Amino acid sequence: MKKILIALDYNPNSEKVVEKGYELAKLMGAEICLFHVLSDVRYYGMQFEPFMGYEGYAFPMNYNIQEEFKKVAIDYLDKAKKHFGDSNEVIITTHLAEGDTAKEVLKYAESWGAHLIVMGTHSHSTLEKIFLGTVASSVLERTKVPVYMVPVGE
Repeated sequence: MKKILIALDYNPNSEKVVEKGYELAKLMGAEICLFHVLSDVRYYGMQFEPFMGYEGYAFPMNYNIQEEFKKVAIDYLDKAKKHFGDSNEVIITTHLAEGDTAKEVLKYAESWGAHLIVMGTHSHSTLEKIFLGTVASSVLERTKVPVYMVPVGE
């Protein structure tokens, strides 16, 4: 196994996923691609009642906002890559995709030639899994590539 795709979301627990993927890459002498999917931006513009000091995204939606979200996502991936410094142990690249997260993970894993997908699995209620499913379960149901799941839920 020489190529490991590490799928990241904006959850702070993603650091744990990256660390586990990096450990695997070092053990196997593999290359890493830190991968993030930018979903449909209309979901980012939702307003919520404030909770725990969080007020959601309070900005007007416009057609240029997609480009702003891309810049934020690219910055996120770059910072995740820099987290490891100038390591000569592992080659690290990044890739940003847009669309349905599970579909994009599977599509890029195949096109990049990934030998392993590393991703986190969040704690969700059984009822939520039945009605909504999860990205992790969608990937597991359709992948041709082995998946290493890192539990990051509470």
